[in-house]
Amino acid sequence: MVNGPEGNGIDWDAVNWRACELEVQRLRQRIFKAAQEQDWAQVRNLQKLMLRSRSNTLLSVRQATQRNAGRVTAGVDGVVALTSEDRAKVAVQVHQGRGTWKPLPVKRVYIPKANGKQRPLGIPVIVDRCHQGRVRNALEPEWEARFEHRSYGFRPGRGCQDAIEMLFNTLRKGSTRVWILDADLSAAFDKIDHDRLLSALGMFPGRKQIGQWLRAGVFEPGKGFSSTKEGTPQGGVISPLLLNVALHGLEEAAGVRLATAPSQRAVGQTRPDSTVLVRYADDFVVCCFTEQQAREVKARLAEWLKPRGLAFNEEKTRVVHLEDGFDFLGFNLRRYLVGKLLIKPSKAAVKRHRERLSEVMHGLRGSNEKAVIVRLNPIIRGWA
Repeated sequence: MVNGPEGNGIDWDAVNWRACELEVQRLRQRIFKAAQEQDWAQVRNLQKLMLRSRSNTLLSVRQATQRNAGRVTAGVDGVVALTSEDRAKVAVQVHQGRGTWKPLPVKRVYIPKANGKQRPLGIPVIVDRCHQGRVRNALEPEWEARFEHRSYGFRPGRGCQDAIEMLFNTLRKGSTRVWILDADLSAAFDKIDHDRLLSALGMFPGRKQIGQWLRAGVFEPGKGFSSTKEGTPQGGVISPLLLNVALHGLEEAAGVRLATAPSQRAVGQTRPDSTVLVRYADDFVVCCFTEQQAREVKARLAEWLKPRGLAFNEEKTRVVHLEDGFDFLGFNLRRYLVGKLLIKPSKAAVKRHRERLSEVMHGLRGSNEKAVIVRLNPIIRGWA
């Protein structure tokens, strides 16, 4: 049952997970279909049903406490749930407090970036992660029905390879889109304008709680608490979806024009004379016909981004000819003089992979061959 009896306790090991997954999947599909048909009253009713769903609560708690790699990392309250009993208690707490829970500040930690700098992460407490999972299941299907076709980052069933495949189909031999705006946004997660984002969510039933997460503040060891007036913390379960919502409309702003035939529009096919924008999270490229057009698109996008609190990272944003090549998502794309488009791992990505293999091998000194194979194979397989 979607809304079964809450009770005061849950036998975690006896939960029928398959039944929970089917119920949540069915509700997600109904929200998606209603959004496609633009039946917004039905969308809101189904989202309320999802937010009340016991199955949704159980799956969200399971994902946050049992499946995610960060399940052993605590937030500011120091609490984790690594046993069945603890997970059951968290599930009861989350389900009973779904309308009254007040978010706690996120814990600030830093992880190294590829360029040597540090990326700030915000780690929510375990209960907030579970609530965010619940809210995401209600919000994501609506926006999956609305998102642009060439947006690939942090979306179910899509990945880097899909974005690269779209670029291959757009830029391969015969294409006259030979000028590329290779763009990168500056600290996109940290700069999103709260009011603009909440306005984009419209009448979503969980909008108030999302606003509370955005303004919950940050606690950094050694520095104390600080309020958050902009941005959504990297590390939050719902943050990638909110970034995609904030950037929705980027294609239209770049002048992308869809084909007129309904069957072609349904799959996102563009007109032959249109620019093409391919986005993965806050990295995107715009394929243009002339250098002037690429620079005009950049200027238009800068104006579109400004009220959303976002801006280009000028160090990483450039206009380049396809014959000079550009890097995107760890790949290098370049058309050679013979007219052949080649896509291969970028030099920077190869260097990072070699350095990681070297670091792992140094740590395996003195180990037998079996230990080396077990440690290296997942890394090599992932790269492949």
